[in-house]
Amino acid sequence: MTRIVAQPLSRENFAPFGDVIDMGGDNRYPINGGKAMRYHDLATAEAMGPNARVLISMVRGTPYEMPLKLTMVERHPLGSQAFIPLSPRPFLVVVCHDAEDGPDEPHAFIAAPGQGINYRRNLWHGVLTPIGEEQDFLIIDRGGDGSNLEEFHFSHPYEIHLP
Repeated sequence: MTRIVAQPLSRENFAPFGDVIDMGGDNRYPINGGKAMRYHDLATAEAMGPNARVLISMVRGTPYEMPLKLTMVERHPLGSQAFIPLSPRPFLVVVCHDAEDGPDEPHAFIAAPGQGINYRRNLWHGVLTPIGEEQDFLIIDRGGDGSNLEEFHFSHPYEIHLP
């Protein structure tokens, strides 16, 4: 089993895979008479295909045993998929570049409390993986006609470790 150690998530190291959603960065401005700060345009929601629309949902995720035995990744060819935690807890993010015959070797990141992610359309990624305890998330993804889910099962699992 190939061992992979998760790295801290940052805008720079996640840029090839999608967007980090947090209150960092310079694209912010006051609203509501200066009583609120808007952190603007943090990610791009993609929705393609017949009757495509952007959906907002919620999910409660249950943690996996660590180290994570990664046997499968998935992708959504018709839309992006964002996960924004609703509690100040970290979660594991696993992504893969596309290779000739499926996903390439996984990259693993730990989203810090207050960070969410947006997977680009058609990006191979692991399933939602809270760390340590149940966690609620806001999901922004694609609805509409057509199949928007592909799964790939690795012939040899990867073992993802927390630092």
